Amino acid sequence: MTKLWTSVTVGRMKLAHRLAMAPMTRSRALPDGTPGELSPLYYAQRASLGLLISEGTQPSDDGQGYLFTPGIYTDKHIEGWKRVADRVHAAGGHLFIQLMHVGRISHPDNTPHHRQPLAPSAIAPGIPMFTLSGMQEIPVPRAMTLDDVHRAVDEFRSAAAAAVKAGADGVEIHGANGYLVHQFLAENANVRADAYGGSPENRARFGIEVARAVTQEIGADRTGFRISPGSSAGGLDEGPHGLEVYRTLIPQLAELNLAYLHVLHAGNEEFLKEIRVLWPHALLVNRAGRPLERLSVDVDEGIADVAPVGTWALANPDLVDRLKSGAPLNPADPATFYGGDAHGYTDYPTMTD
Repeated sequence: MTKLWTSVTVGRMKLAHRLAMAPMTRSRALPDGTPGELSPLYYAQRASLGLLISEGTQPSDDGQGYLFTPGIYTDKHIEGWKRVADRVHAAGGHLFIQLMHVGRISHPDNTPHHRQPLAPSAIAPGIPMFTLSGMQEIPVPRAMTLDDVHRAVDEFRSAAAAAVKAGADGVEIHGANGYLVHQFLAENANVRADAYGGSPENRARFGIEVARAVTQEIGADRTGFRISPGSSAGGLDEGPHGLEVYRTLIPQLAELNLAYLHVLHAGNEEFLKEIRVLWPHALLVNRAGRPLERLSVDVDEGIADVAPVGTWALANPDLVDRLKSGAPLNPADPATFYGGDAHGYTDYPTMTD
């Protein structure tokens, strides 16, 4: 793991090592979307990971899907995230807020305005989601008009400005995991016949417009973008032309000189190597389910510049020290991943506790 502990530049950040904290939904925000009282401590505890990518954060009422997820579009949201950013910076870390518009992965019971979800096309994902009244089937979304599409782009832009106002070092555009940007890429969620559907160029258009708007607002060196090629999350099927969409999307994102591209790797090793060729800037590769002894392989082999970690970071606030010393890791408790109080959130012990 020697190369893992060498410094790297990502955007305007000089990071001391090649680890980062991956975004993880924790569902502990206040009902109005303001980060919860324990959020500053939770993130600050993990500041030694260098770059902390926040949990998915909605840019608008329409962008919310799950209960108790944070937003970044009101003054209260900004104040809450400022408390987080200040604590992270005081502890020596950097904070990128992940902008997550869920699109069709929502239910009216979970949103402030209780409206039908928005999506590229009126196609339900065919999966249930948790609400306060229990599990419910996600309803058919309303197909976005062109005005809706342009409004969503502006919501990402405004949310990015709000994130920087809150003191964040930048934002990550969530283009993965079955959410809105990803829905535009996938054939079974996007059957539009206008400029945002059909060809690879059209399917990539929304993501490019979001990225361009955000970079114009806060700067390319404050902007990251996450993708998950081949993922079926949220009921998506990218179809037989899925890789062609990414071959269109990635070079156009590269032209914007974004700080980084964050790949949630689904197992296509050849395409991952192709992404490395297509992407000339910092590349983050997150391999879910990899064994700990293979944590640094992508960095060692030059495929990735940074290796984000999720569950290990959740359960080990001092993960960097544990890895360097070879100390055992705390096991994560899945029962406390979503919602709740300090238990399973800010009470995981360090080696010195």
